[in-house]
Amino acid sequence: MKIISEEIMEDNQRFNLIATAASGLEALTGKELRNLGIDCQVENGRARFQGTVKTIAETNLWLRTADRVKIVVGEFDAYTFDELFEKVKALPWEEYLPLDAAFPVAGKSIKSKLYSTPDCQAITKKAIVERMRTYYHRPQNVPLIETGALYSLEVILRKDHVMILLDTTGPSLFKRGYRLEKGGAPLKENMAAALVKLTNWHKDKPFIDPVCGSGTLCIEAALIGHQLAPGFNRDFACEKWEWVPDAIFEQVRNEAEQAADYDVELDITGFDINGEMIDIARANADELGLGDSITFKQQALKDFSTEKENGVIVANPPYGERLGEEDSARKLYKEMGEVFKPLITWSKYILTSDLAFEDFYGQKATKKRKLYNGSLRTDLFQYWGQRK
Repeated sequence: MKIISEEIMEDNQRFNLIATAASGLEALTGKELRNLGIDCQVENGRARFQGTVKTIAETNLWLRTADRVKIVVGEFDAYTFDELFEKVKALPWEEYLPLDAAFPVAGKSIKSKLYSTPDCQAITKKAIVERMRTYYHRPQNVPLIETGALYSLEVILRKDHVMILLDTTGPSLFKRGYRLEKGGAPLKENMAAALVKLTNWHKDKPFIDPVCGSGTLCIEAALIGHQLAPGFNRDFACEKWEWVPDAIFEQVRNEAEQAADYDVELDITGFDINGEMIDIARANADELGLGDSITFKQQALKDFSTEKENGVIVANPPYGERLGEEDSARKLYKEMGEVFKPLITWSKYILTSDLAFEDFYGQKATKKRKLYNGSLRTDLFQYWGQRK
């Protein structure tokens, strides 16, 4: 049960916000925000926007390609530790943090005079503690008891410009809450959603992942096809905060439930040579109630064929540098080229870090897009289908 303080923020109070995203996915996150009716500015690694507590709830619930939603508590330039301390202390921390808040401070410093990240973190923490002590009338020699809700903070310095961020999300947005088990080198859920969004797939077309592993690409396609909010199955850090009313998240979840289209029939199929992975994929889909929307089948890539037309194939095969050897990965790429060649009306999208992929696949890509799968640089090789 939350105790709502007298200083609770107004429902319509506006915040400066950012949605963080992996390198190469920022424009997709920006597009998602605009589709939610939110004006934004796309930058490296993030999209900036403004909004209320309801906006924070909506973006956490609906953003498929972002990592986290953070509040920009303050932003300023700082060239000395004294300046950093005073400017952090001047921020209205009592509006965000109750007396018992647990508020760890992470940090990074890039090309700044204050280059020591641990020192920047410690000074930021000390400045907040001093502000809190003054506001809550606590003696200097008694430490603050951080036993309450978690308010994860971050101090980022880039070229002497400081951003102080408060994370509203908690565990990253890719943790959707459906992945009961995973394979050896799984694709993060937000990366999988991004791959689906980068294709020309629509819910009335067939969708196939011929090396589906634990089923993440197929599941993310089904979530998009049914217009299901990706965050529907999980909680967020800010839900435990005193000034975030339970009613707002309840309202946003109810609106998401109304937006869902459970009646649409989807043609989504995942194949994998490994029967254990197919069992895991089915269990993951069942966890979301999507077991009837996706067909998972144990089958080797070389045995795949289809009479259907105008479909989309999305694959994240082993790269050679993860899981197995380069030779077996390149043999798989060759098989892909041979198996997919007759499917002239199908569009194919293959993610790999092997820059020689086209040589083994046997065809130059229509287009390539650089993406980062975690810290690994990869390319999305796109082969666009011919329309009949």
